[in-house]
Amino acid sequence: MPPAGPALSINEFLVNTAQRDRGHGVFELESPRMLELNLNGKMNTKMGSMVAYVGNISFKREGILDQGVGNLLKKAVSGEGMRVSYAEGQGRVYLADAGKKIILLKLDGESLVVNGNDVLAFEPTLQHKIKMMRKVTGMMAGGLFNVRFEGSGLLAITSHFEPITLRVTPDQPVVTDPNATIAWAGTLEPKLKTDVSFKTFLGRGSGESIQMLFEGEGFVVVQPYEEVYFQSGR
Repeated sequence: MPPAGPALSINEFLVNTAQRDRGHGVFELESPRMLELNLNGKMNTKMGSMVAYVGNISFKREGILDQGVGNLLKKAVSGEGMRVSYAEGQGRVYLADAGKKIILLKLDGESLVVNGNDVLAFEPTLQHKIKMMRKVTGMMAGGLFNVRFEGSGLLAITSHFEPITLRVTPDQPVVTDPNATIAWAGTLEPKLKTDVSFKTFLGRGSGESIQMLFEGEGFVVVQPYEEVYFQSGR
């Protein structure tokens, strides 16, 4: 095997990995896989994503009624829905999620739907609502819950490796694997479809292959990795 590189002294290691203030504002990428929140107030974060913090900061889990009574059923079916916690106070919070790449987005009156597992942090100025896809009978609920964001503010989402964005047009629908689908335009309402022959062709045994069909005008973001959120079988 080729050498891993020259060994570093402790001082060299400290210099190379030291936290740096880049002056990028509230959301600052310390590395492609580590997000720094420059906190002065309140921020929504994915539960379990905090790896360190500096300052006077407290954390609180989102209450079951915080999103209103309309989401109680969805939370009950999914077990958790989207697990959100609040970071509140003054200081710096460092977030990461299984080493996934972090993407920072700024919404300006737009709407975006994100797979609940791929939401890392978002400003309270963004309205968020858990959405459950239709026709979920017979499927495990975990991967069917997505989060619709609307309004203006910063949003951090995650992806395994480099994602790509596919355009959806009236004459060019897009079909994706739900386990590789990260996000899509709020103008789209994907449908779930099943394809027994496709799964058989891939040699994945019996049962139905679940796919997402996007029709209309917009875009969908996919990652080169399949996280197992749900599956369907007979």
